[in-house]
Amino acid sequence: MKECCDMKGFLSFLVLKLISNRNMSGDEIREELKVRKGTMPSPGTIYPVLKSLSQSGFIQEIKGKGKTKKYRITKKGEKEIKIATRKFCAIFYDMKDDFRNCGC
Repeated sequence: MKECCDMKGFLSFLVLKLISNRNMSGDEIREELKVRKGTMPSPGTIYPVLKSLSQSGFIQEIKGKGKTKKYRITKKGEKEIKIATRKFCAIFYDMKDDFRNCGC
């Protein structure tokens, strides 16, 4: 059964936000999302997002330990995450009282 509000539209925003906090590998991003959401996204979900963010110039690959690739935010990505965060807050901030007693 498909969920109505699975937040898939926010995945690029979430990934960019996580990478803006620290350099991360795809697996580290998956693990962090599991901690935050309760389910781990598949590699087939995360890696296309990383590729898209990289092609857009928002992140770039850096070498990690061994064969691990990590990603870091670029100057362009820093500007983009500031804009996206402002948009996110503008959309949802006025709903904060609605979520205060949501039972989450």
